[in-house]
Amino acid sequence: MLLVVGLGNPGVKYAQNRHNIGFMVVDAFVENFRRASRFNKFNSELIQLKYDKKILLLVKPLTYMNNAGSAVAAVLSNYKEIESIIIIHDDLDIEFGKIKLKANGGTAGHNGLKSIVEAIGNPDFDRLRIGIGRPPGRKKPSIFVLEDFPKNDKEELEFIKIDAVRALKDYIEHGIGFAMNKYN
Repeated sequence: MLLVVGLGNPGVKYAQNRHNIGFMVVDAFVENFRRASRFNKFNSELIQLKYDKKILLLVKPLTYMNNAGSAVAAVLSNYKEIESIIIIHDDLDIEFGKIKLKANGGTAGHNGLKSIVEAIGNPDFDRLRIGIGRPPGRKKPSIFVLEDFPKNDKEELEFIKIDAVRALKDYIEHGIGFAMNKYN
């Protein structure tokens, strides 16, 4: 089983925030699957489906970004058959519109990733990083990530989600090495 975790914050207030791109990509991936089982458990929205002969468990933690690790740890402790994990998240250090994949590594100051590493005890998971760019001027990153994407970025955002879904499919079908070579 492959665990796919999209990071974000629950609720309508945060739905279109830059920080919620992980939720958006999970939703975009799942929208074409009619045979997906959806349920809430372990402080998460869980979606189980089959793709490329693999069972996927997609997770949207409902704990808010800074506590996403508790939800991921709960899922991991209850699903022993998980073979690999990929976390989908926003990245300030990548230009808006770009996506990159990464095998393992640090948190680069991302509070959702920090929470996951602390809760599961290691950084041994893959990442699908979606660029949101740096905040303009002296705007604090903590404010910037909780703002909605501006109207002039909405059209580009749709293309970014399509690219991210393609990258996730390539990751599932061919592995992290192939996906990194293709998208980085």
